[in-house]
Amino acid sequence: MFNSFVTILREYPTLALFLTVGLGFLIGKIRIGNFSLGSVTSVLLVGVVIGQLGIPMSGPVKMVFFMIFLFSIGYSVGPDFFKSLKGDGLRQVLFAVTMSAVCFATSFLIARFMDYSKGETIGLFSGSQTCSALLGVGTEAIGKMNLPADSLSGQLNIIPVCYAVTYIFGTLGTVIILGNLGPKLLGGVKKVKQQTAELEHTLSNAGKAKDPATVSALANASYRTYRVTNDFFQTPHSVFEIEHRLHDKGLTVYIDALRHNGNVTVPDHDDKIHLGDEIVICGRLEYIVEVEQYIGEETADTTLLSYPLDRVGVIVNKKGVSNRTLGELRHSEFMHRVVIRDAVRSGQYMILDNSTRFLKGDRITIVGRSVQVKKAARHIGHVDRPSYSTDIMFVGLAIFIGGLFGAMSIWIGSIPVSFGTSGGALVAGLVFGWLRSKRPTFGNIPPGALWFMNHLGLNVFIAVVGIEAAPSFIAGLRSVGPMLFLAGAIATMIPVFFGLWLGHRVFRFPPAITLGCCAGTRTSTASLGAVQDALGSTLPAIGYTVTYAVSNILLVIWGLLTVLLI
Repeated sequence: MFNSFVTILREYPTLALFLTVGLGFLIGKIRIGNFSLGSVTSVLLVGVVIGQLGIPMSGPVKMVFFMIFLFSIGYSVGPDFFKSLKGDGLRQVLFAVTMSAVCFATSFLIARFMDYSKGETIGLFSGSQTCSALLGVGTEAIGKMNLPADSLSGQLNIIPVCYAVTYIFGTLGTVIILGNLGPKLLGGVKKVKQQTAELEHTLSNAGKAKDPATVSALANASYRTYRVTNDFFQTPHSVFEIEHRLHDKGLTVYIDALRHNGNVTVPDHDDKIHLGDEIVICGRLEYIVEVEQYIGEETADTTLLSYPLDRVGVIVNKKGVSNRTLGELRHSEFMHRVVIRDAVRSGQYMILDNSTRFLKGDRITIVGRSVQVKKAARHIGHVDRPSYSTDIMFVGLAIFIGGLFGAMSIWIGSIPVSFGTSGGALVAGLVFGWLRSKRPTFGNIPPGALWFMNHLGLNVFIAVVGIEAAPSFIAGLRSVGPMLFLAGAIATMIPVFFGLWLGHRVFRFPPAITLGCCAGTRTSTASLGAVQDALGSTLPAIGYTVTYAVSNILLVIWGLLTVLLI
């Protein structure tokens, strides 16, 4: 039976590929404390095991999925990457540049001292610095060199072996140092937690998790029903008069529905409100709580509230709205019966009050009846409606353009230098991701699709690498020996400890930001999770985003330089 199973896998290698990815993800979910192998290492190791069965792999499937992975990385960090080139992010950029240079210098010097080959060095660099992207880019760079066929095959096959050996401590060591030792080295766990809590309070929503399975208990946009009983209505008044009276009281609310003599209507400005009528008042929560004393008792009339509302995000890009305050915007005619639910700037929720000033690129979520929402959106900017569909035209052409750019070489002496098609895909992701943030009328990739491109792209590539390299794995492991594990551990620890000192003593970041920056320059999501667990806060992610974006690019560039110098 086993022989029949092996025969099927050899005849249908795609089945072996899916088996490798599935088992790799299964093993990668196993956690011991804060540590797990993760999907990448697990898929690689499973691929090496399954590859011992002699599974043939051919065709461009490996590079197709790797380019998809690199494009998705660039697309997701592109806006933050370009934003980091100016403003407060410059210090984090400088931190990432310095740290990536230390990662390069440490790995390069160890490789020279141990007399490692190009393939061994790329494996050491990518594994010890947990830079999976370098695995493919380095492989492509070595493959372009005019090496003898036997030497080239040996160099390429040893890369995933060295990566697997060094990546384990690259991940585990980073998790332990940043998650366990980091807070102690930066002033003690208790003190660092207190400083993090204070900073989180200052930044309001900046440190709060964005878990799609959770929602906020705060409903900023509120719709409530009232029975008109206030003495003010002994004489009927128009909707305009009532809203104007409430606005004079400092309550920016609107009458959105009316039931009079059993008939439910959408009231006009001139319609009269009588004693005993039921109405729906809409507005932000801070104003709604004050309405009852001016209208009458609040009711729970679910029937009156049973009408549809639109809730859409709008990107501010109209001159009439950009640089205006929330108070000014609320009193605009086009905002009548439209409630501003929340606003986001640079990925962080803004604290809203009448003095809040909106800038071009802010994303405002507005709620109201469809007609009013469409009218308001036309005056504010571009409607950014949530969508499940991916702009495949955008993805295909962007990767093509990036790959074409990467395939072009610049000759330095007799050495051709280029990003390679994979590196070009990464650059395309950066540029087109940034363009999407500036002009959100095209290039939509939903978060779920982006996650799929990222994880499946990388892990299919890693699975093919493991299966292809499997036949020479044992011989390769014997050739590199146990000293490679020690070399990888040293290459991991030196940059991490240096980063803690650099962020704390030189850049003087808050401890949580220092830990996040170190995790970002390591491109290690596992260590970010460990830090957040240790501090009980997601605040370190603020330091992670910019440094992760910069390091993803620089580590690949340093890796290509390593190929030329070794």
